[in-house]
Amino acid sequence: MDQQSTDTLFDLQVTQDAKSQLADTAQWARFLAICGIIAIVLMVVAGSYLALVVTRTDPQFKEIYRDSNMTAEGLGAGMVVVYIIAGLLYFFPCLFLLQFANKMKQALAAGDELLLSESFRSLKKTFRYLGVITIIFLALMAIGFLATLTGD
Repeated sequence: MDQQSTDTLFDLQVTQDAKSQLADTAQWARFLAICGIIAIVLMVVAGSYLALVVTRTDPQFKEIYRDSNMTAEGLGAGMVVVYIIAGLLYFFPCLFLLQFANKMKQALAAGDELLLSESFRSLKKTFRYLGVITIIFLALMAIGFLATLTGD
């Protein structure tokens, strides 16, 4: 294939309709990213508070763990750590999505190809991150399933 046809193949033009679609996509991405960040904060704060309060005040928890090495407070602290880890795992795709939305908005307003490329790079990071996390969770689920089949 000669150099001329390769250059024209990748020399894409963004039409007015495509700009409109990208602007709408950026608005929805921004909305979802902000809602995701708010949900993360609420999940970590409310989940941590509830985990600590319930394990410290509920007599049932204290009775269950009375004769074991684990305490109800230890369980509550463990639950807090789980909420924080879950929040951290979900924070990064929200951040990448927000970066995509902001850069896309700027790129469309300024007609800047570099910002347009950076915005798509942020979108790629979002999907790559979610894909890796999905693969990890599927692998953990498969390991757990196999462990239940072979365990007592």
